[in-house]
Amino acid sequence: MEKETKILLRWKTDLIVLFILISLGFWVNQGMEISGLYMDDLYLWSCYGEQSFFQFVFPIGSTRFRFLYYLAAWLELALIGNHIGLIVPFNILLNIGVAFTLYRMARHFSHSAYMGAMVAIGFILSRMAYYQIGQLYGLMETMALWMALGILYQLCKYLNGEGRAQAKCFVAACLLYAGVCFVHERYMVLLPLFFMVLLFHRSRDIKMWLWPAASFGVVQLIRYLTIGGLMPAGTGGTNVADTWSVKTAVRYGLSQIAYLFGINAGPEHLNGQNFRQSPMWILLLVAAADVLLLTMVGAFVINLVRHKIRQPRIWQTCVLFVGFIGGCIACSSVTIRVEMRWIYVSYTAALLFLSWMYGVITDLLMKKGQLLHAVPYLLVVTAYLLAMAPVELYYRQMYPNLYFWPDQQRYNSLAEETYGTYGDGIFGKTIYIVGNQYEMSDFTADTFFKVFDPNRRAENTRVVHIGDIWKAGLVTENVLILQEEPEFNRFRDITEVVRSIRCTSNYGYYRDGWMDERAEIRLMAGETGKVEMSFFYPRDLTPDQWLTVYVNGEASHYLEFDENQKDISIQLHPYERVTLKIETNFYVPEAQEQRGKDRLAVLLTLRAD
Repeated sequence: MEKETKILLRWKTDLIVLFILISLGFWVNQGMEISGLYMDDLYLWSCYGEQSFFQFVFPIGSTRFRFLYYLAAWLELALIGNHIGLIVPFNILLNIGVAFTLYRMARHFSHSAYMGAMVAIGFILSRMAYYQIGQLYGLMETMALWMALGILYQLCKYLNGEGRAQAKCFVAACLLYAGVCFVHERYMVLLPLFFMVLLFHRSRDIKMWLWPAASFGVVQLIRYLTIGGLMPAGTGGTNVADTWSVKTAVRYGLSQIAYLFGINAGPEHLNGQNFRQSPMWILLLVAAADVLLLTMVGAFVINLVRHKIRQPRIWQTCVLFVGFIGGCIACSSVTIRVEMRWIYVSYTAALLFLSWMYGVITDLLMKKGQLLHAVPYLLVVTAYLLAMAPVELYYRQMYPNLYFWPDQQRYNSLAEETYGTYGDGIFGKTIYIVGNQYEMSDFTADTFFKVFDPNRRAENTRVVHIGDIWKAGLVTENVLILQEEPEFNRFRDITEVVRSIRCTSNYGYYRDGWMDERAEIRLMAGETGKVEMSFFYPRDLTPDQWLTVYVNGEASHYLEFDENQKDISIQLHPYERVTLKIETNFYVPEAQEQRGKDRLAVLLTLRAD
């Protein structure tokens, strides 16, 4: 009965923590939005839309072979279809899942649900989640973080465990290692940790030594057979071997350590705002948080020394944590820049390290009968989190300064002004964009709208950049006109404005081309001054059908309908504004609708480029 009560209490606690994490996860990420895809995300979708399942998941000959990630990405894209707005909620839920896993891990290490919740909340609040939440490719970073921390957790259990379950933990870590290398090859750097814990454990079981060696060997063999090389590719199409240098790696490593202590050590396009540009209250809060952090670490070391703790497993586990964090920092320091998303794993491991330290301290105090003395340590951790929460929330407000954020805003706006407004009606239209300061690539122009089409084609949908509105011609039902607004990182739909300038129906002429027996149109000519008019009568002709066109009140053309389609051309001055009046002596008999006081008579197509 007592055991059942404890299990029930634990489940209630877990549900409360999960509710808090869900609420917090959606609250802190409420500014994130993906309405349209661009760059890497759009390229990933294009591969999904145009390649077979096998080609997408197993990209033979590519520079990267991440088939586990591509499999997950394929499943995600298949699940959301053309509902691009679901990407961010999907990413948030995944991040909450990671946070809840961390809560369970930290609770195991610290023997405290409260400490586990603090670690999970610290993870959720972190500004380093920007990419994992705000990009389609964020799934890759989330998967890699989840699996890498799983390796750390299983190795800790192996190092501190006993019996057959201990060996299973090590094997699980090896399997996770092989898996994470096919999500992101950066984590191949974790291999030495496996042999290190075997040395610490003084294992003489040859099978245990073969597991990590075999995992690494299989990874390298598959990589060689699929991409033809072993060296991981760098960032932005670079090669690690070409861009790496000791001096740069050391500088990047130190900057990542600074990030772990709350200090934005890089340029603002990579972190939102450099630490030196931050307001004084942020600097003071970070300083206070670092003092609290060092107090916690110092208390841990002092307690071990004061109580003359000589258990090698404690020191070995410390080395494992430091080695894991150091390995993650090292593999993120050998490319051309340091992005905060790469430090998320190191930061999370550091939070787990704190929870493990607290667990060691409480174990020690419990043996001494001084468990209540652990309360100050919980207060220090709580104070640290309270100090860092405003810092993380402040830096989250700086996301618009990140390198990809303005472009994401622009393409969100493009999606909202087009598909978001017109739905499937966007397909088949010509979309004129006034200006090209955003430097939209041909690939983006050709692919962007295919994302919203369930058939992945968006046939006859074209994007055309023009210098001014006069290049668009008359605005028909198959035309949209957008204008770039770089100061706001958005597009603006000016279709109706241009339509009213170029061609306005006073009466009797409708957007779909139908015209009544009598119609009057105000029209502006284009650059050439040439106006072309095509009349089509969609019924069998009868004798003596005629149509007259008046230009500014004067008869210009008299047409006798001896065939169903009649075309005329009127030459005006460039950009001249005129009033066209059109009268017929016929109409469409038995028409199913009548829009004005007169009856529908003919279909009119206007062109004035």
